[in-house]
Amino acid sequence: MDPLLLSLYVLIATVVVLFSGISVGFGLMIVSMTFILWQDGIFGLAVIPEVIFGKLDSFALLSIPMFILMGAAVASSRAGSDLYELLSRWLTRVPGGLVVSNLGACALFSAMSGSSPATCAAIGKMGIPEMVKRGYPKGVAAGSIAAGGTLGILIPPSVTMIVYGISTETSIGRLFIAGILPGLMLTALFMAWAIYSTWRQTDGVVVSRIRYTLKERLELMPKIVPFLLIIVFVLWALYGGVATPSEAAAVGALACVVLAIVVYKMWKPTVLWHVFRDCTKESVMIMVIIGASGLFSFMLSSLYITQSLAQWIIDMNLNPWALMFMINIFLLGAGFFLPPVAVILMAAPILLPIIIEAGFDPYWFAVVLTINMEIGLITPPVGLNLFVINGIAPDIKLQTILWGSLPYVACMILAIVLLCMFPGIATWLPTYLMGPVV
Repeated sequence: MDPLLLSLYVLIATVVVLFSGISVGFGLMIVSMTFILWQDGIFGLAVIPEVIFGKLDSFALLSIPMFILMGAAVASSRAGSDLYELLSRWLTRVPGGLVVSNLGACALFSAMSGSSPATCAAIGKMGIPEMVKRGYPKGVAAGSIAAGGTLGILIPPSVTMIVYGISTETSIGRLFIAGILPGLMLTALFMAWAIYSTWRQTDGVVVSRIRYTLKERLELMPKIVPFLLIIVFVLWALYGGVATPSEAAAVGALACVVLAIVVYKMWKPTVLWHVFRDCTKESVMIMVIIGASGLFSFMLSSLYITQSLAQWIIDMNLNPWALMFMINIFLLGAGFFLPPVAVILMAAPILLPIIIEAGFDPYWFAVVLTINMEIGLITPPVGLNLFVINGIAPDIKLQTILWGSLPYVACMILAIVLLCMFPGIATWLPTYLMGPVV
């Protein structure tokens, strides 16, 4: 059978299975096993354990549960509310300053936790009621938190960047550094829109009457600064060549757990049990998806689907930017229905050779891909962050949250355009700190 026609059958089967409600990992395994069985018969299934084990037999994968544990320790403490309170005290006299402080808190907390849902929940529980109480429109309040939470998969340390690095065999440290400036740029775009939309909808009158002394503004810093220093240490260890990603993640996780116990008195066994339980559940989920994606990639390769698709796209002789436009449309569509980790594991190994052949930088592409995945987190039908916000603020309609977050989708699209016009936003800092890619 023609591999291109076979790829259509695989696509249809994958969509049907994943839309049935089954988990992504097991869904990919079912599709892969079905086509291997059809192509090679019952004896073809003998390679499945070897393929899955081979995909998971990587020392770099240890960094995933370590970074997740690092984020779980932060997310289970009061670090999110303290961070929000600290920034709101400093920006209390700025028109729209509360929205800006929430976005800043989202950016910093996402760097500490690496989780979009955790960021939305931690900052939104305090931020949304406070913004509504002070006269901010509900759409602005909910939409800003939903969008701010997406920064967790771009600003390092990012689990999705680790997954991209493992699936494409690129440097995780370089990927982390590549996400810093784009993450700051996207945060600045979010803040600029927040200030403008607040001024436009409230005539700039939403300013807190509360004044804080310098002592009050500084009193929470001893609790927050140590966590931020851990992030700085992890990044320094990675790009400085001091430690591997797994080693840096292990030290960061231990430091965050110890800080959470010391600073926030999380010494009770029941509290620590919840931290380790949540970490284990999320880690196992990601590992299952990674193993299943390895089997899925093996199936695509053994049926010559990957090679045929890549050759077909190359033979079209498209302009590189037209090709990039098509890839972005594909990634947007995939992000609407699948979680970021699943899209990266399924698409990155197929797209990377095409991207390199077209002359694009793989680290730059990682940032573009990640921003596309951010858009999927605040757009239907999945839109995980929308449902998280609706869960912590049930009095705000899902439609209101969606409309409030759509302007931030435009900010993300603008960020992708800027990255295409000025790729150095993503590539300059890694090159400066780590040298050119060999």
